[in-house]
Amino acid sequence: METRHARPHLRAMPNHPAPAIPYSLLDLAPVTEGSTPAEAFANSLDLARHAERLGYTRFWLAEHHNMPGIASAATAVLIGHIGGGTSAIRVGAGGVMLPNHAPLQVAEQFGTLASLYPGRIDLGLGRAPGTDQATTRALRRYYSGAEAFPSDVMELLRYFEPVQPGQPVQAVPGAGLDVPVWILGSSLFGAQLAAALGLPYAFASHFAPAAMTEALALYHRDFKPSKRLRAPYAMLALNVVAADTRAEAQRLFTTQQQSFVRLRRGMPGLIPPPIDDIEAFWTPQEKAMVEQALACSVVGDARDVREGIAEFAARHRPDELMLTANIFDHQARLYSFELAARAFRRD
Repeated sequence: METRHARPHLRAMPNHPAPAIPYSLLDLAPVTEGSTPAEAFANSLDLARHAERLGYTRFWLAEHHNMPGIASAATAVLIGHIGGGTSAIRVGAGGVMLPNHAPLQVAEQFGTLASLYPGRIDLGLGRAPGTDQATTRALRRYYSGAEAFPSDVMELLRYFEPVQPGQPVQAVPGAGLDVPVWILGSSLFGAQLAAALGLPYAFASHFAPAAMTEALALYHRDFKPSKRLRAPYAMLALNVVAADTRAEAQRLFTTQQQSFVRLRRGMPGLIPPPIDDIEAFWTPQEKAMVEQALACSVVGDARDVREGIAEFAARHRPDELMLTANIFDHQARLYSFELAARAFRRD
């Protein structure tokens, strides 16, 4: 779980071939300093179309609330916007924070999306509220802990089943539709639940990698086949920031590093521009925290990125990789994901 900032920091290793696995993209609809949510939505759609052309499998958006720099609070609405502006790429939630919603409403929302864009919608579910206590109260939902999450997930899954005679409540639309449901996690809890229910599992290694290896092992060991999934399927998230030069990529990465520090300081805001001297921005303790949180990162030029992604995939053997990048300039973000896509090509 080392951060691959530059080639000299890569330990000696044989060259790995390009990973023959699907690659996908996680977008947070970032609102940068000097911009608006409307611009963030336009940029997200532009990025989704770009990802579709580059062969990305999925384009996921994540639910956050009360975060000025993240515009994807109304996740299902934004998924509809992206789905309507693309034609082939899968679009989904990575994820919907189920404690914030009634399972029936989520089933109706994603049943609607699956009816509009058949065969293209994914539903990833998280068990954290994804916000602070004051915002949780404002959402009129009350987080009762991890114990309620499995029952809520099972209730939601039932709404996607064909309607049974005498069933008092059904999701319209939703019932009988094939909406892939994923369990998201950053600890062992999600791995256990995904394994028990026979669902695909996505681990948040891009910001909380500490339990990644143990969670993957648990998921594969305890997986029980279901009618939704016959064999385990695990996706890992990876921060990737690529540019023409290593120095420029490292500079672009300072946007994400600053955002993490500001969040830990209790000062979340709009996404900041990159800076030339990150060492002057953070304390040694903050630096250590960020380096731990962002340990699963590949930052560098095209060769650095190709080697870093290949090594990460070879070491951890996910079935799919979900790439993400918090880059201030939209054109630089498009180019970074283009360079990242090249890492998966075998030509």
